[in-house]
Parts: sequence; C-alpha cells; structure tokens
Amino acid sequence: MPAAEAKLPAAHAPATFGALFSAVMLPIFMAAVDQTLLAAATPRIARDLGGLSDTSWIAVGYLLAATITAPLYGRLGDRFGRRNVLLAALAVFVLGSLACGLAPTMWGLIAARVLQGLGGGGLMVLSQALIGELVAPADRPRYQGYFAVVFTVSSVGGPVVGGLVANHGDWRWLFLANLPLGLLAAWRVASLPRPAASTLRDAPHDPVGVLLFATCATCALLWLSLAGHRLPVLSVWSAALAATAAASGLALAWQQRRQPFPFLPLDVLRIPGVGWICLSVIGFSGTMFALVFLLPIYLQVGQNSSASAAGLQLLPLTFGMVVGSTFNGRFSARTSRSGVLPPYGLGAASLALFALAVVPPSPLSIALASAVCGIGFGTVMPSAQIATQMLAGRERLGAAAALLSLTRSTGAALGTAAFGGLAFALLNVHAGGGEGSAVRVDALAPGQVSHAFHLVFGAVAVYAGLAAFAATRAPRMDLARRAPSAPAH
Repeated sequence: MPAAEAKLPAAHAPATFGALFSAVMLPIFMAAVDQTLLAAATPRIARDLGGLSDTSWIAVGYLLAATITAPLYGRLGDRFGRRNVLLAALAVFVLGSLACGLAPTMWGLIAARVLQGLGGGGLMVLSQALIGELVAPADRPRYQGYFAVVFTVSSVGGPVVGGLVANHGDWRWLFLANLPLGLLAAWRVASLPRPAASTLRDAPHDPVGVLLFATCATCALLWLSLAGHRLPVLSVWSAALAATAAASGLALAWQQRRQPFPFLPLDVLRIPGVGWICLSVIGFSGTMFALVFLLPIYLQVGQNSSASAAGLQLLPLTFGMVVGSTFNGRFSARTSRSGVLPPYGLGAASLALFALAVVPPSPLSIALASAVCGIGFGTVMPSAQIATQMLAGRERLGAAAALLSLTRSTGAALGTAAFGGLAFALLNVHAGGGEGSAVRVDALAPGQVSHAFHLVFGAVAVYAGLAAFAATRAPRMDLARRAPSAPAH
C-alpha cells in the first residue's frame, strides 16, 4: 500500500496524466452518449416493441437510476478507492447494456435501462473525481474544458449515431457496442495504481437517506411523466404519488441535516452561491435533454424525417455547444473570471426555444434555433464545475463532483419526464404496447403533432428563462485570486 501511495504524487507528470486521462475519458463518453443515444431511434423502437407513450421512460429510467446512484458512488469512491468502484460501475453498466440489447418488450427494455443506469451513475462521478485529484487547481479550468467537450459531443452526438444505426441497421447494436467499449475501459482503469486504504472506509453508512432519496425521486418522476397522460391529474393514484414524493422529500431534508455522514453532499450545497449554481445546472440539463429527446420525435412524426435525418439535424446543437464551451473557456482564461457568460447563454437559449414555438418550422429555422441553444448551453457546465470545485476546496472534490452530477442527472430526468409527459398528453397518445400503439404512431396527423410540440417548446423556453435567472444569482469566480469576484445574491 505505501508503494501505491508513492505513485500518486507523480501523477502530475505528463506521461502519468496522459495514462489517467485516457482511462477516464472513455467511461465519461459511455455515460454521456447513453443518456441520449436513443433519442432519434425512439420511433423505430416504438414500432418494433410498441408503446410510443412509454418511450420517454427509456431515457427517464436510465437517468433516474443514474441520479439515485451518483451521490452513492461518490461516497463509495471515498471509502474504497475511486479506481475500484469505477471498475464495479463499468461491470454493472456492461451487464445492463447486454440486457438492453436482448430486451424482448418495451418494459423489458426500460427495466434493462434502469440496470444500465445503476452502473452509468458512477462512470461520470468517479471519472470527474479522478481528474480533480490528478490536475492542479491552476490547470483545472483547461481540463474541465476538455471534459465539457467530451461530454457535449457525446450527449448531443448520441442521437446522430443512434439515428444512423436505427435507419440503416438494428437499434439493438447501440447497446451491444458497449460490450467491447466497456472491456477496453475496464482494461485502462485497471492499469491505474491501486488506492491506499481510506480513513473513511469504516465510516457509518446512511441507508435511510438512500431509501428516502430513491422514494422521493421515483415518485416525483412518475408523477411528472404519467399525470395527465396515463393517470388523471385528479385521481387517487396521482395524489398518492405526489403526496409520497412530498412526504419523502421533507423526511429526507430533516434526516440529512441530522446525519453525521449524510448520503447527499449537503456540506457543499450549504456553501453560499452553490445552491444557485445547482439550480442553473438543473435548468440547463432539463432544457437540453428535453430538446434532445423531443426534437427527433417532432421531426420524424411531425415533419416526416427519417431517423438518420432527424439525428443529423441535431448537429447544429452539437457544434453550437462545442463553440459555446470553447468560447467560454477562452473568455475565462483571458479575463480570469468564470461564471459571467451562463446567464446570457441560457437567456439566448430561451429566446431560441421561443422561436421554435412560434416560427413556422423549416430546416433552416430549426438549425438556427438549435445552434443558438447549443452555444448557450455550452457556457454552463464548465463554469459550474470550476465554481463548485473552487468553492468546495480540494478536500471536498469528490463531494463537489457528486453534487454536480446529481443536479445534472436530476435536471435531465425532470426535463425528459415532465416535457415528454406534456407532449404525449397533448398528443393524446394512449399508454400501452402492442401493434395498436405502433399504428397510433403512424396515424398521428402532422398538424396535431406540430401544434402540440410548439406548446411544449414554449414551456421549455420558460423553463430555460428561469435557469437564466438562477445563473444571474450564481457567484462569479476570480480565477487569479481563486475566490468569488462577486458575492452570491
């Protein structure tokens, strides 16, 4: 064990950094791309397995499992070593991918996606924490930019790849391809030094907090996704879901404040300004994932695009996010200030989404709106990561990474469930599987689809505007002084 400890300081050398960087980028890629990979393939899956109205749960099931397990993986990594826990997360992720590729029914696929998300929740958190350990604070903004590019291209490029595969092959290969990728990632992670024994290894666990958080998140997302669509809003089951979510949420807040080793990283969340950062991230990820999930369905069902064409029409969003992230990084490096651009970026995204809601659809208008959204989205995560890590301090890097991953996954699940549920409720697509559901997909009138999705895009625009307001309240960081340049409001 001392020998392993002796190797860690040398990680700042370029060769050692390159080895670790190559080890963590593939898990980050796999976790990010699988959150959105099926967006353009969703109508094809609905035709094969039935149940268009349940397809949002292909994304929500994965995101829900990843949301619940993200903070748990952060704590387990602190206890047992991030390298060891990342290997376990990769094993669960690959097993879930195999189950997805073999799923015979829609709900079988959703269950397999939940299993895949149980592993995927650890890939992002543990990879980020390993980068935070390796890179010196002065160099961290540059490498967070690398992470943002990989995450962005993976998240928004997923539908492009998914559309091409679904249009020219079998969508099941989207999952089966993870098997060799997972083995390659495990080989690279296993080459890292074994961790030393942690002083937190024998710290008390918090199973009650895990159970309360899982109950709250599951019931809240079920209500957002099903109320008004599969369940009447004013019904016993709807009221039971809402009441259970509220009660478990209140119980979780009370329990976590009194827990010496809480499941949630509340110590970081209590830092002034971090709450506003998290709200802006929830708004950003909810808006982005709602757009990535809904736009391909709108293009295929409402505009009669093919799966590959719908995926390719997300390329402006991808390129826009790369441009926004790159510009944000260069602006921060030139001015030594971080957190200045997200309010403007999210505000521009809100206006672009409003344009999608009111402007008659055309390939040019959709491409321009998507590009503006992408540029705005690209300013958010690098600034949030830098600010949270600087405010938390090096000794709480793992908790800071877990908190940001939790808020991003929470926002993505909320946005996909809420706006997906709203779209299907407006379309009056009935839940259920079988051939009847596939017929209903093809029988939807384009005018009905356009009207419903324009209303949804308007709602997403308002949500993005609220995220922009939260970003105006978040602290701006002075990178030279490594402190807030303006206090949180």
